[in-house]
Order: sequence, then C-alpha cells, then structure tokens
Amino acid sequence: MPTVALMWEAKAAPGRGPELLSWARNRELPADLRCERREHFTAPGDRVLVVTCWAGGYDADVPELPDPPPELSARPVHRWRFERV
Repeated sequence: MPTVALMWEAKAAPGRGPELLSWARNRELPADLRCERREHFTAPGDRVLVVTCWAGGYDADVPELPDPPPELSARPVHRWRFERV
C-alpha cells in the first residue's frame, strides 16, 4: 500500500516558538481517518515542522494541518506532499 507524507512548516512570530509548537501538537486529526505516523520537529529561527503519514498515494484525500492563528506566525505556512517509493 502506498504512503503519502504531508510536511507542514511554519515560522513563529518573534518569541512565540513554544506556543506555535504547542498549537501544532494539539491540532486534532479527523478520527475517521487513520494517520499512520505524526512527528514534530523544531529548528533555529522558531520554525516548527510537522510530518504526517497516511495510507494512500500522492493524490490521496487526506487532511492538512490548518494555518495557525495569525498572531503565532511570522509568514504563511509552507506545505509539501511526498509519496513513499
């Protein structure tokens, strides 16, 4: 079965990195869809990365994490989609 990985990366507003990470960790995913894996990462510059993996191919209909509240973010969220090969 193919797997699609969604990557979500946001840069926190100055001094708001821990809040942005907490916000990302607390986003619920739909209960009717099974997320195979979810990981959270941080990087210098108060950047937060979330990777979710789902059963399905590149074009699978799976949920994306939403944009964070504007006060937590320094710029628009970057999103990428990858398929396991």
